[in-house]
Amino acid sequence: MTTTMAGDRHLTLDTVRGVAVLGILLLNIIAFAMPMAAYFNPAAYGGAEGIDLGVWFGNFVLFDGKMRGLFSFLFGASTLLVIERATAKGESAAKVHYARMIWLLVFGLIHLWAIWFGDILSHYALIGMIAFFFRNARVKTLLIVGCILLVMQVLVSAFFPLAAAMIQAMPGKPGMAEAALGFERGFGRPAADWLTEQVAIHRGGWWQIAVERFKEARWLPLVGLIQYGWETLAYMLFGMAALRNGMLTGGWERKRYWRWVAIGFGIGIPFYTALALWMVRSDFSLLSVTTAVLPATVPVRPLMIMGWASLIVLLMRPGGFLTDRLAAAGRMAFTNYLMTSVICTTVFYGYGLAFYGALSRAEVYLVVLAVWALILLWSKPWLERFAYGPLEWVWRSLARGRLQPLAGGALVKG
Repeated sequence: MTTTMAGDRHLTLDTVRGVAVLGILLLNIIAFAMPMAAYFNPAAYGGAEGIDLGVWFGNFVLFDGKMRGLFSFLFGASTLLVIERATAKGESAAKVHYARMIWLLVFGLIHLWAIWFGDILSHYALIGMIAFFFRNARVKTLLIVGCILLVMQVLVSAFFPLAAAMIQAMPGKPGMAEAALGFERGFGRPAADWLTEQVAIHRGGWWQIAVERFKEARWLPLVGLIQYGWETLAYMLFGMAALRNGMLTGGWERKRYWRWVAIGFGIGIPFYTALALWMVRSDFSLLSVTTAVLPATVPVRPLMIMGWASLIVLLMRPGGFLTDRLAAAGRMAFTNYLMTSVICTTVFYGYGLAFYGALSRAEVYLVVLAVWALILLWSKPWLERFAYGPLEWVWRSLARGRLQPLAGGALVKG
């Protein structure tokens, strides 16, 4: 079942990555369009009734965390692939890898501080530097260490619902008022005046937004290492294992993929549905939201990610119109991820169309569909003419210390 492309690329790997880079926008669009609390709590902003509630419900059950996790799987697999190819060529794997991660960190910090606070590239660069030490690990070792890291993630994430419970139980204790304010703005229902202030800031000019973003997110890459780096590293190790055992390259038998679809969705969908119903019935209380979106989902999310990856492999059709388009989008995931931020911030921020805070939760998905269409339309024609996406070429040239050849597209080999 394994399918490769010119240059020994894996069509399966690129296709899954293409779905992931599109799927991430299903969740990120809320953070582009509304105050951050709306990302976790629909009652905070954007609508929590009717179609808006339905959109949130479907996203939470099917996509929330799964697309990010899938992207992390693919990053781990791609990282291992680069390391192995460098070693096969007699190059220094460490030099190649760390040059790539250092420049990815630079790109990520520029993205974080100059374009959008939700950057994941700087986080991946830092975690990728750690993942290198597992390059020679066996599949079993990668899976065991990944599971241990998920246990650590549950313990770290459990701080949030515990803190929320303490805040509610001891509201008069010194420091609790300030803590409660932070939790409300992150997971609860922020005060109307704060929401109005956030909308006004993001409808302002670039400099005004950049100053506020730097003030709030300047230490985010380091904070992220502690808050969710355990899970990210686990996913990267799982991705390495999935490359080694043939899962992400289409090397399994179809019945094995179907088994993982049944396991992933059979366990994950009922579990996530129960959590979503709990949040709805508790009127999106701070305790239910912090529990459901953080520690409760950590053990089950990898099963859903495996289910999604397996389903994509089963549905892809080499040479088919959609598969080719998705694979091209995946090959240009770096460019498409950053261009998505440029497009969406231009649509929502004040230096562009200033739609920040103006659209409902359901309405923002019209923007998602438009961005998806652009990605699918432009990626394949570009790669028919050039060897890399534009930013992939810049990244590769910087990491290699010399300009890389750009001309020459790659065609699919069935």
